[in-house]
Amino acid sequence: MNALIHHAVRRDLDRLATALDQVREGDTARAAELERAFANLRRELTHHHEGEDTYVWPFLTGLGVDAGLLATMESEHAAMSAALAETGDALGALARGGSAADGDAARASLARTRGVVAAHLDHEEAALEPLLRDQEKTPEWKAVTKKLRHSSPGDAGSFFAWLTDGMSPADRVSLGTSVPPPVTVVLTRVFGRRYAREVAPVWR
Repeated sequence: MNALIHHAVRRDLDRLATALDQVREGDTARAAELERAFANLRRELTHHHEGEDTYVWPFLTGLGVDAGLLATMESEHAAMSAALAETGDALGALARGGSAADGDAARASLARTRGVVAAHLDHEEAALEPLLRDQEKTPEWKAVTKKLRHSSPGDAGSFFAWLTDGMSPADRVSLGTSVPPPVTVVLTRVFGRRYAREVAPVWR
């Protein structure tokens, strides 16, 4: 699941970079669409990181994982939060002004954010995911994942609609090993309508 979330984050940052390159001076309507779509990505990533900070890091601390490593992860979360906020502000400025300078500033901010996010995701995948693999079948870890997944049907539907948007067949198979496919289908189709109406069309 963590790998799928990381894939979705990278996917949307790539989409935004491509879309920003195509925004012409004065196209504030298109910039506003991108600002709203980016807000969805920021919300999902923030929720994911809050879950890690609240549940995963304490779990790893209990396993005796190096406290310095976990502190570094938290500092990377803070750096990402600041970078995402900066890009959100830059997209807002582009949506309000639409000048060539606003476009350049938004693209430069996004490039910085992509670098910060990529560095953290790579670090987490290399340093922490191997530590969790041995815990996947333990009751303690199952209790943590239950807390991580606890949300309203609407929130869960939005999450799965975001997660599965444009997902490859191989990734769908991978998702099916974590969540039964019928559950994903119901959550996405019934409760993920806001994402399907408001966010997915922006990328397409």
